[in-house]
Amino acid sequence: MIEWVSFRSGAVPVPEPVATPLVWAGAVGGASVLVALLNHLVGPYRPTLALTVLSLLAALLGLCARFVAAPGTALLCWLLLNGFGIPPAGTLSWASHRDGFWLTCLFGATLVGTVLARLVNAHAAYRRLSTDAPRVGP
Repeated sequence: MIEWVSFRSGAVPVPEPVATPLVWAGAVGGASVLVALLNHLVGPYRPTLALTVLSLLAALLGLCARFVAAPGTALLCWLLLNGFGIPPAGTLSWASHRDGFWLTCLFGATLVGTVLARLVNAHAAYRRLSTDAPRVGP
């Protein structure tokens, strides 16, 4: 006998995170565009604004990424910020306190985005499972 079942019945799986190389490609492309746009609009002497914008980008990329993508995403955003977001453009430099803080901010933003996505997905899966459970009793 054939039983018709709606596709929407049953538990819906939690979305699979995007592959790490795609997240890193998004980090390189997005950070390049944002740094170039900020340099054109407000000038290269605004590293705080560039760090804030790149941290938001890192958090957005973290929403669709795996945890293992976080260090690479932060490092790629930092490379573009350090290389092209501050003068002299095209030259990497290392100032321990400044660059350590920048890497920490970018890594933290990526982790916050990833953790937030996992919590939202887990909460949605829990609600789907708890509302789909059959009731026992009268």
